[in-house]
Amino acid sequence: MNKWYGHPVFVVAALINVFVMGLAIVWSGDQAALWRLLVEDGIVEWMQFLCFAVTSGLLAFAAVEHWQRVRRIDLVLLALAGMSLVVALAALEEISWFQRILHIATPDYFVQNNRQGETNLHNLAIGKSGSIHKTILVKLIVLVGLTHNIVLPLLARTRPAIRTFVEKFGLYLPPLWPSVLYVALVILSNVAVDHPRKGELSETFGAMHYLTSVFAAYFLGVNYGRPPIFENLTDRRRVATLFGMLLVFLLLTGWLLSAGAGAGSYLAIHPDGGKG
Repeated sequence: MNKWYGHPVFVVAALINVFVMGLAIVWSGDQAALWRLLVEDGIVEWMQFLCFAVTSGLLAFAAVEHWQRVRRIDLVLLALAGMSLVVALAALEEISWFQRILHIATPDYFVQNNRQGETNLHNLAIGKSGSIHKTILVKLIVLVGLTHNIVLPLLARTRPAIRTFVEKFGLYLPPLWPSVLYVALVILSNVAVDHPRKGELSETFGAMHYLTSVFAAYFLGVNYGRPPIFENLTDRRRVATLFGMLLVFLLLTGWLLSAGAGAGSYLAIHPDGGKG
């Protein structure tokens, strides 16, 4: 699709991310509302889980489709299956493996070594005040995110061999304008929002961006040189419309889950809203 705005699915994702950013700015003067947005089991954390869960499912589906086409284990299959597993783990880590939802007591090891006293790995303590998330993962995400979303797409504009090389390993490069918007929103959220958990906004923007770019590349062939899952133009148009509706539904579902799955009770137990 050669329209100036690219593919409509990116427009829907961008509007949702801008909406969440707008909420954070509007609610900056209302700490109770801002906590509701950013707290554990709040709106943005449920959005992250839902986006990661759907992304993992899409990647697993793409892996199965690739296997059915080639009937052999190759780099593309391993990449798709591996990314599906990693994203599934990220989804489960976001909600501490359903611990709070199922009211499961935290094991002694995590009580002593987890910064939030929860059953997850990314908040395990490192040193006196650090954690795996803050000390390692954040830096890694920034490096990989800028390379994948800005550096490589820019270089690929004049060196198409870069895109071909990336796709050889089962990966893809997202279109540039959604990536620039994603990075801009991350910067804006860190500058415009004064809150100890403002980093949750960056994670939500990234989860929505990657959900959309994974779908666009592997299922629709947007900015992707290999044959997409939906090769027929009419099928791509129909499934893209359904996907746009799904994105809006995920926002609604995240909002409903935050109201009914414990954000309020979490704040009552942890007035500081958690540390990671």
